[in-house]
Amino acid sequence: MKLYFAPNSRAVRSAWLLYELGLDFEIEKFNLGDPKMRAPEFLAFSPNGRVPVLIDGDVTLFESPAIAEYLAARYGEGKLAPDAASPEYPTFLQWFHYGEGMIMGPVNNYMVETFFVKPEHRSEVHAKRALKLMGRMVQAIDTHMADREYLAGDFSIADTITGHACIVSERCGVDVSDMPNLTAYTKRLLARPALQKAMAL
Repeated sequence: MKLYFAPNSRAVRSAWLLYELGLDFEIEKFNLGDPKMRAPEFLAFSPNGRVPVLIDGDVTLFESPAIAEYLAARYGEGKLAPDAASPEYPTFLQWFHYGEGMIMGPVNNYMVETFFVKPEHRSEVHAKRALKLMGRMVQAIDTHMADREYLAGDFSIADTITGHACIVSERCGVDVSDMPNLTAYTKRLLARPALQKAMAL
């Protein structure tokens, strides 16, 4: 099994889950913006030139939520996603998709305006708007986490996707001083050895 990885990217989610599962894997490491990510060899299995990419035998996947679902189904032994008959399953589905659907869009916009484009092309207005929207999106999670430790029952792949998006939002500078449930949740995730290992890569 091989993971194409870059620090401070969605690939952290995939490495985190691989470590949670105790799976052996090889890492091909890039830095964000590395020209090698535009090379034909890489574009052959990552058409947008992005990470993560997971190769497991004859399986190749390049979307972190898809990678998470695949790993949970094939190697999770039922521990990282509730069964469809479980009362937690609808909640799990909702929050599993929330990170990409609602949080990472403004995160992407913020990163473009503060990191990826040249300083002379950046827009402070757009960056502030993206940061404000991130704050609105994570507020819903703060409310949801009022009486629970994880998003849907036990720790699951929803936490590796949407929980990671919450951590990224905080690190972008979202003001979470009035979100005690969210703050406690992200601290709980950051204390997990598997995530610490993934973030140290």
